[in-house]
Amino acid sequence: MTDRLNLFSPIEPHDAGMLRVSDIHELYYEVSGAIDGKPVVVCHGGPGGGSTPSMRRYFDPERYKIIIFDQRGCGKSKPHAELTDNTTWALIEDMEKLRCHLGVERWQVFGGSWGSTLALAYAQNHPERVSELVLRGIFTLRRDELLWFYQGGASWIYPDAWQDYLAPIPETERGDMISAYYKRLTGDDRSAQLRAAKAWSIWEGGTVSLIPSEERMQSFSSDAFAIAFARIECHYFINGGFFERDDQILANIDKVRAIPTVIVQGRYDVCTPMKTAWEMHQRWPEADFKLIQDAGHAASEPGIIDALLRATNRFARS
Repeated sequence: MTDRLNLFSPIEPHDAGMLRVSDIHELYYEVSGAIDGKPVVVCHGGPGGGSTPSMRRYFDPERYKIIIFDQRGCGKSKPHAELTDNTTWALIEDMEKLRCHLGVERWQVFGGSWGSTLALAYAQNHPERVSELVLRGIFTLRRDELLWFYQGGASWIYPDAWQDYLAPIPETERGDMISAYYKRLTGDDRSAQLRAAKAWSIWEGGTVSLIPSEERMQSFSSDAFAIAFARIECHYFINGGFFERDDQILANIDKVRAIPTVIVQGRYDVCTPMKTAWEMHQRWPEADFKLIQDAGHAASEPGIIDALLRATNRFARS
């Protein structure tokens, strides 16, 4: 057993492949760890962020069967950055198709940021398939949450980075930044699309942790990542997550109340501020709420790592 403050050692997948989930989309997935271990599926962030090998390292590979996948349009899934038939409801059914494809009866669902949204939406639709939830950086895609980060709010804390985020958008269009970005990210001008994608992605990449990460910034500014990340995020945001109501996730907490759950939230999370996690905690006191006093949003911050590892180690025994 590793020290709780250290991630588990890197492991390679023993199974990987593409799963066709629609006439258009194919999903890339990987399975690693114990073949007969406790199944866990990881919902990555974004939407559009894609999975990374580091996501496997929150789970003891001797006890967990670790499943990661790239959601529609991102990572190694195909077609890249595709918005057609790319909705929350489609992703939920993709997870069901992946579960059946891998022969998993029930699995732990682990997700941070947008991954927490998708994990909760999946669990609310298929509670019988979820053994536990491990959630980080709670995000429910309400309009106020989007306006805080993409229209004004976080800009008061990061005015220097905000200036670069504003740059691709003319002053006359800055009253609705998400719409202005969407216009460019879905337009035919490839140069304008790439400029907007990089500005959008770098804004997010530069604000996710208390201490900036040069490695993260390089990743977020790469052409392929930025195009998928910005296009898909903006597509989901302008459509309100394709939810039936603004408070869809919080309004349906009763559907997951009985699922053993750990919520991990950084006090200084600028991307998904603690207000949402706190509201969820008030409505769902049965969930184990872990407030990390010296952390922001990123899963890579020490206090966040510690809390996530404690949660997955605890659930590995159940």
